[in-house]
Amino acid sequence: MQYIWLIWSLVLIAIWLVIYASLGSQDKRKKMLNVSLWTSLLGLTEPLFVPAYWSPPSLFNLALRTGFDIESLIFSFGVGGIAVVLYERIFRAEYETMSTAERNLPRHRYHFWTIISAPVIFVILLLTTKLNPIYSADIAMIAGGLFAWYCRPDLGRKMFVSALLFSGLYFLYFLTLVAVAPGYVESVWNLKVISGILILGVPLEELLFALSFGFLWSSVYEHFMWRKIKI
Repeated sequence: MQYIWLIWSLVLIAIWLVIYASLGSQDKRKKMLNVSLWTSLLGLTEPLFVPAYWSPPSLFNLALRTGFDIESLIFSFGVGGIAVVLYERIFRAEYETMSTAERNLPRHRYHFWTIISAPVIFVILLLTTKLNPIYSADIAMIAGGLFAWYCRPDLGRKMFVSALLFSGLYFLYFLTLVAVAPGYVESVWNLKVISGILILGVPLEELLFALSFGFLWSSVYEHFMWRKIKI
């Protein structure tokens, strides 16, 4: 049980590598790698979720001793890159830089606030409510995604489709954990303080995370870099 979290994270990296190798251009590979590197920093938020949401045995028992662990950095790296390119990997979408005129449209006055909305909402919910951090994260990502959709309606289709695609892939990925480590979910996830609902052994909250993360994160690169899908 000590190395299950590490092994499971490395399985995600294997999926990442398959998708990375199958991308059709160096530009898309660069995008995937860059987003993954930045997303890996989200692994530093793990103390907010341990033990409130779960308590995974980890390398050197770091998660239980400090809240931090190496596996969370690996996991965050993997999900970030996958979520941001899954749509274009399947639909072969191509991108171009937005013109100055497009950037100056009235709705882009909120560009900066849209980008920071998710972390700001997350912090506010943490400080003002007693919600489990996983629910605060989901609400923040959905709200941030809706703001992003308002600011960039051209990305709406990609965001909604990506949310479903990433959720489906994540569900299948999670089933590998359920299959190779029976009882792991029940012993590691704090099911008593969340819904306790398992779908084929997968906590409902994990699927909500995948849906909200895929929705928001699929637009993050285009939003930062002022890129749009070619018509």
